[in-house]
Amino acid sequence: MVQAYILIQTEVGKASTVAETVGGIPGVIQAEDVTGPYDVIVRAQADTVDDLGRMVVARIQRVEGITRTLTCPVVHL
Repeated sequence: MVQAYILIQTEVGKASTVAETVGGIPGVIQAEDVTGPYDVIVRAQADTVDDLGRMVVARIQRVEGITRTLTCPVVHL
């Protein structure tokens, strides 16, 4: 199982809607709207890195109001 934090920038005024929509995507554990350089932070999981990438590109980035994402996979050192 691979987990990642996905940092999302949204259009002005869209953070709450984006967080709610993304929170309903299978594989998303948590989605919170926040303040700072990013508007929404998501914790997601998938079986493989490839599956995670497909989730981000095919599902999350297609949500209306998202302008940019940054995916940060969790590593265990």
